[in-house]
Amino acid sequence: MPDIPWLTPTPPAPDAEVHVMASRFETKTLLGAIRFFLKAPGIIGQIRKAPGAHGVALRARIPSRTFLTLSAWEDPGALHRFARSEPHRSSSRAAAAFMRESTFTFWTVPASALPITWAEAEHRLAEEAARSGHAA
Repeated sequence: MPDIPWLTPTPPAPDAEVHVMASRFETKTLLGAIRFFLKAPGIIGQIRKAPGAHGVALRARIPSRTFLTLSAWEDPGALHRFARSEPHRSSSRAAAAFMRESTFTFWTVPASALPITWAEAEHRLAEEAARSGHAA
């Protein structure tokens, strides 16, 4: 399954500090993975229009029922406003029923560090999973 590569909805100011979020989701079933994947384009489209969004990418591994997301934001408030808006809000609530495990991690980088690599995101997610006792 091809990744959705890094998209930059609104470039940050060159000297800005950017807030990054990476997430890892594992669904309980293959059907759950398909449902998650089918919702992804709408959520990516929502991020592309979200105020304060500086980047987004998705890594979908449907056969292993695993998804990684990566996004960059102007500030934590922009991320929280996005997360509480539709369709993300309803989609995430519905997805909770078929999720096996989720891990989230947050950090800041200078704007010049964008786009974040998958290697960096996976490293930080593994560290967070180890801290919280989840498998990575």
